[in-house]
Amino acid sequence: MGLRLKYNIALFLACLIGLLAAAAISYSIVQKSAVEEVKRSANLVRANALAVRSYTVNNIDPLLSDNNDVLFLPETVAAFSAQTVFATLQKQFPEFDYKEAALDPTNLADLPNELEKSLINQLRDDPDLEQISTIVEKEGNKFLTIAFPLTIKQKGCLACHSTPDAAPPAMIDLYGPDHGFGWKLGETVGAQIITAPMAIADKRARETGIILIAGFTVVFILVFAITNFMLGRIVLRPVRLMSSAAEKVSMGDFSVPEYKKPGNDEISSLSLSFNRVRRSLERAMSMIDD
Repeated sequence: MGLRLKYNIALFLACLIGLLAAAAISYSIVQKSAVEEVKRSANLVRANALAVRSYTVNNIDPLLSDNNDVLFLPETVAAFSAQTVFATLQKQFPEFDYKEAALDPTNLADLPNELEKSLINQLRDDPDLEQISTIVEKEGNKFLTIAFPLTIKQKGCLACHSTPDAAPPAMIDLYGPDHGFGWKLGETVGAQIITAPMAIADKRARETGIILIAGFTVVFILVFAITNFMLGRIVLRPVRLMSSAAEKVSMGDFSVPEYKKPGNDEISSLSLSFNRVRRSLERAMSMIDD
């Protein structure tokens, strides 16, 4: 096995190990970055919902609430407005899902499932929590679920959710007097829950990982090409010339010209030492012949 082949095998193994390590590390880092990007997108969805809720409470409800005794309009409910607007937004971002769930909602369609109930209770138990994120597996697919607390911060919300007596009669006629009451100012009653499939993060991680691996592969190919060229030029060629000369000299052929490699490296020093040995051997052979 030649020196070049041994060197290339060692270099290939080193590059392969480096490439696999770089791929594993870069995929992990890129996946975390992709998850953070999904979370930032979820925060934008939430910010849009909060803006709609605030606009509904401050601008829409005062205009339509006078008719609540006769006809209850869902458009005056912040949760209804936020989820209705998101339904339109979802047409452009179908990978995201948005829900406002409450432990005791007026509209039973807003009841939480077991996971959502657990997230709401965690937010209720720790008022300092601004959000909770978890990964859920469903039907073989993984989903990133993020919950943000829905806390009663405006007294206007209590107009419909303090007691059945204070609520608009039309709302009681529509939803009944058994749910959605007893809420208090400052209480976390539910959560904004945003869900996105982890496939988004995985896809972005794979795409970025492929680009990184392709870049590393190009770099390693350049390293192979450059180091092989330098190996041949600096090491292998001089060694072959000295080996050929040594073989002829060992057979008694001293007509071969001396080889001196230019430079001050180890191969150059070896060529000088070889020439000195050759001259010494030539003189010794001449003395024997005489």
